[in-house]
Amino acid sequence: MAERPGLRPRTRELYESELRLHILPALGDLQLRQLSSARVRSWHAEMSQRQKPGPTTVAKCYRLLRAILSTAVEDELILKNPCVLKRAGVEKAPERPVATTEQVYALADAIEPRFRALVLLATFTGLRLGELRALRRNKLDLLRTKVHVVEQMQELADGTLLVGEPKSDAGRRTVFFPQAIVADMEAHLASWAAPGRDGLVFCGTNGQPLRRATFYTAWGRAIRLVDVDPNLRFHDLRHTGNTLAAATGASTKELMARLGHSSPRAALIYQHATADRDAAIARALSELIVHRGRQRSSGSAADP
Repeated sequence: MAERPGLRPRTRELYESELRLHILPALGDLQLRQLSSARVRSWHAEMSQRQKPGPTTVAKCYRLLRAILSTAVEDELILKNPCVLKRAGVEKAPERPVATTEQVYALADAIEPRFRALVLLATFTGLRLGELRALRRNKLDLLRTKVHVVEQMQELADGTLLVGEPKSDAGRRTVFFPQAIVADMEAHLASWAAPGRDGLVFCGTNGQPLRRATFYTAWGRAIRLVDVDPNLRFHDLRHTGNTLAAATGASTKELMARLGHSSPRAALIYQHATADRDAAIARALSELIVHRGRQRSSGSAADP
């Protein structure tokens, strides 16, 4: 499965890790015909009951095993796939923390100055770290306040850096950002970005590609300095930004475009109710009721 053509390097690494750590130790010594539904159910239950891996990893491992055994069925090595647990492959990730706008700016103030714009742009565009690390000057339009996402940077376990296209057509997109952060972006380009039209917007101290470890070290320091959930991850800024976008009334399709997703599943996550948005809906309903009441009253008054 991990050698299937078309797999991205990071995906291959993930599959190999899941096989090595969670699937082969428990099931690797069994022959295919010994992999019954009961055995798979027992393996899944044992993983689910342990503190680690978490539920998200358990679901990913189950999906991988199911995919491998589906291939075995296609190759007529087994008659049927023993992975029959309903929804076992559905990820049930816990609700991630959402930062307030004030907390985002507090983090931007607390982090090393060269990462201030990264925090702000990540929040208010919803771009992933890999997309931001691959962003070049010629794809950042400050006049029209938009970013063209055409590449992403992946960092493998051995430190190899790979730059390539987004994994889907939807990932190639244009995302607009608030005018309010333009001054921060201008200051960043003047002081911290790599030179030249093709220079990296977010880079190391000498213009080289930004390493994840370098940024995450700075992020960890900033988290400890700010009154924010200590479990807030950088990726949660994407969650924060898309939640804020949903609260403005953005539609599912609009959120999909910002997220770079071709499926509405992820976009719907950000359309959960918020107190402010729900209050706005209630006010709109109230105005609608009052307006309709006035119409009925006017109609009754006009009757002979």
